[in-house]
Amino acid sequence: MSEDPKIPDDVWEQFARDTERDIRSSAPKEPSARARQVTERLRRQEARGELPEGWRTGPVRQQKKSRRGLWGVLGVAVAVVVAVVAVKPSLVPGDPFGGGTSETASSPLPMETAAPTAAPGAVDAETPTLDDPFAGSPAKQWADGEAGIVVPEAKAVRGQSAAKVGQALKLTKKLLVESNLNPATLRGERPAAALALLDPRQDDVLDRLETGLRKPDKEHDPLSMFSRFDPAEVRLAGDVVKLRGRITVKAGEHASVAVHADYTFVYPVVRTDGTTEVTRTIVRRVLDVELPDPARYRVTPGRLTVLRHDESAGNTSCDVYDGFLHPNFPSSEPTEPAPSGETRDPYDRSEDIGRAKDCGTVSRV
Repeated sequence: MSEDPKIPDDVWEQFARDTERDIRSSAPKEPSARARQVTERLRRQEARGELPEGWRTGPVRQQKKSRRGLWGVLGVAVAVVVAVVAVKPSLVPGDPFGGGTSETASSPLPMETAAPTAAPGAVDAETPTLDDPFAGSPAKQWADGEAGIVVPEAKAVRGQSAAKVGQALKLTKKLLVESNLNPATLRGERPAAALALLDPRQDDVLDRLETGLRKPDKEHDPLSMFSRFDPAEVRLAGDVVKLRGRITVKAGEHASVAVHADYTFVYPVVRTDGTTEVTRTIVRRVLDVELPDPARYRVTPGRLTVLRHDESAGNTSCDVYDGFLHPNFPSSEPTEPAPSGETRDPYDRSEDIGRAKDCGTVSRV
């Protein structure tokens, strides 16, 4: 999470110098001997009624001078505050410049460190556009692409070295990126880089995925691992995919490092027919992988063993098994039966993904 900007050192130093100078110039000074003599003479003249006309104007001018010094100090302080607010308006509560948009609404959220307990709060109802494809979405505050997949620090876990933990985390992050963020994968191309991370000895997983990529059907659906759109139908609106989630690591059961990943990806898309209407498809993925010890198990060194890969997609056509996600646009006429499942919030990461398997109606996109 980015920190609020600090006032530059040179600004503070100048402020300190100016303040010290102005205070020094406006502070009361010990009167000299000559001044004390003049004051005493004027006091005696006042007692005798011999004061010269207008003698009191001197102290008034001095008072005005002192006030000018004070205002000089305050002016410098105000100038510094104005400069800071100009750089970071969110330091001032509310909307000081009347822009109608709170910066808090678009500021990045801190990294997710534990399972959420509720869905994200409601946001202003705004229509997404090519210039702002995440308008009206909680994902506007989520991280951008690969930068949002933050792996924990690699530390040794129960018989597994820090180096092996780091290797498992690196491979898992790469698998998430190649499966869900790689532009070629999203365009429906074969995700060769992702497949290369999986252990070829795990025949059941690879065979199912390879079959799904060649000839997808209900039992062989590549969407269970990969996010893919039909390039003849839609394309990404811009080059940013928003995401939120977390990765955890522990010692596995098979002399291994076990990694758990739970991420939600938000894809803004537009039709390829030249229209500019933007919608979003939201895909949540849960992935459990291991990096077993090749000295004890028949595995390929440096390849991941997949224990679980599960997904739940919001705003995509139901019961279509052609290997692609098919977003629904608000302006489109329904071409299929109404969804039979319950209405759910695709941004809700608090429930187990297994409870959202039926293709239902989404409460927002």
